[in-house]
Amino acid sequence: MSIFSKIKDAIFGHKAEAQPMPETADIGGAQPTPTFNPTPQSVDVGAVLDNLAQAHDGGGNYKSSIVDLLKLLDLDSSMDARKELADELGVHAGDNGSAEQNIALHKAVMQKLAENGGIVPASMRD
Repeated sequence: MSIFSKIKDAIFGHKAEAQPMPETADIGGAQPTPTFNPTPQSVDVGAVLDNLAQAHDGGGNYKSSIVDLLKLLDLDSSMDARKELADELGVHAGDNGSAEQNIALHKAVMQKLAENGGIVPASMRD
């Protein structure tokens, strides 16, 4: 499984916690209409990460740091993992492990999450 897939699964897997299903009304003794919708829906990435950060003592600087984001998601944040992620996403800014590369990598991850149905706050994409 790719590193990005692990990131996506870690964030999108918390969707149910971030967006509870609405209740249905019982009309005149009729059976309530099921609300389950198997089609993919957007996930509020900012809300999911904020919830995780609250549960993990603030989550560090996950809004701009790829290292803190990976740690918040309980994923490998080592230089090797970040190099693999950079190769996977085609990020070649700066030297491996440099601040320039880590910032570009974080932005690339947020962009890719947005492309895959994530609602990513502008502050995490710019």
